[in-house]
Amino acid sequence: MARKKKDEQQLETPEQELSAQPVLNIGMVGHVDHGKTTLLERLSGKWTDTHSEELKRGITIRLGYADVTFRKCGKCKGANAYTTKEECPICKSKTIPLRKASFVDAPGHESLMATMLSGATIMDGALLLVAANEECPQPQTREHLMALQIIGVKHVIVVQNKIDLASEEQSIKNYGQIKEFLKGSDFENVAIIPISAQHRVGLDFLMQAIDEHIPTPIRDPGKDPLMLVARSFDINKPGITPDKLVGGVLGGSLKQGMLKIADTIEIRPGRVVTEKNQQVWKPITTKITSLNAGSSNIEFAAPGGSIGVLTSLDPSIVKSDQLTGSLVGLPGKLPKVWNELLLNIHLLQRVVGTKEELNVEPIKMAEPLMLNVNSAATVGFVVELRKNRIKCRLKLPVCADTNSRVTISRRIGNRFRLIGYGELVEK
Repeated sequence: MARKKKDEQQLETPEQELSAQPVLNIGMVGHVDHGKTTLLERLSGKWTDTHSEELKRGITIRLGYADVTFRKCGKCKGANAYTTKEECPICKSKTIPLRKASFVDAPGHESLMATMLSGATIMDGALLLVAANEECPQPQTREHLMALQIIGVKHVIVVQNKIDLASEEQSIKNYGQIKEFLKGSDFENVAIIPISAQHRVGLDFLMQAIDEHIPTPIRDPGKDPLMLVARSFDINKPGITPDKLVGGVLGGSLKQGMLKIADTIEIRPGRVVTEKNQQVWKPITTKITSLNAGSSNIEFAAPGGSIGVLTSLDPSIVKSDQLTGSLVGLPGKLPKVWNELLLNIHLLQRVVGTKEELNVEPIKMAEPLMLNVNSAATVGFVVELRKNRIKCRLKLPVCADTNSRVTISRRIGNRFRLIGYGELVEK
């Protein structure tokens, strides 16, 4: 009954009341080539693989973003009522917007796990894609699910994609493998939705599942703003004249608080400078000149989905994702910058992401580990070992609160593999 009342209230919401800014971030995760980018294109109309190497190799390398407005027809029933179109494809009546979501397309390739882990920290929910025409789980299917569990993403839907490439018998067998794979995990009872993204089959059932199983988080706009930077780039075209030059852009998600045009913001850890023949990291202070959500300019940004923050920074400082992993907030209000991390560690029993079952061996002195915290990825060299605790000296500093969760990956062969996580402690 409560759900019905909620739906009725949503369907009474006027068009103009829907904010231009998305209210949540949903991740697209899973093994390489299981259809994440294709599904996102079918939902949003945007192809998120725009990097030249991505187009050439057919895989996602950087985090891709696209906004989707989910809508519902007031006349149609069940899954048939869900669409992304302003006009209902079935009865042709005008649909009502429910909410806007930012989708984060994370790479599935094993060599790009650091990018996926960085993206997972801004996800409020996730779609785990599994190809119906392959055995389940594939190595990165297992790795991505474990990463979501460690980072604390609670709302997950499994999308059984490519049913058009599998027989009915194969699809049923694959469904059983998915259920067995999820058994005993935090996601044992999540919804499993069979679709064909390529042929747009089952997308209405997927949209219904998203509406019912991935809620909009409750956030606090009254706190000091804290933004996780997942991308940074220069939007100026080659040959632009100086009078038309615009500052660098930061892309990411505001976890709390509000940002407004003309606000002075601080970025940490900042950028590296040389002082007295030594390299040191200095916070960057700049002004917000414009705010963007999808294709819309906004006056202020609230906590929620992905935003773009246009700054007065020299574009050379931000280009090519140089500030990815930074935190943005008001001057003097951001967490501490760490050059060393002391972690209470929790190691998994098995290495995640390898085809063979490998036990996780104890961490060793001087071992290089890949560490992910917030949206930052860095390499830490172990300089101290205690029982269930390690200290790592970082190659790149990170900005994070005490008690932040840090994922730990180890180089096995020529790849970093997820082996556990730790909590950041002061001493």
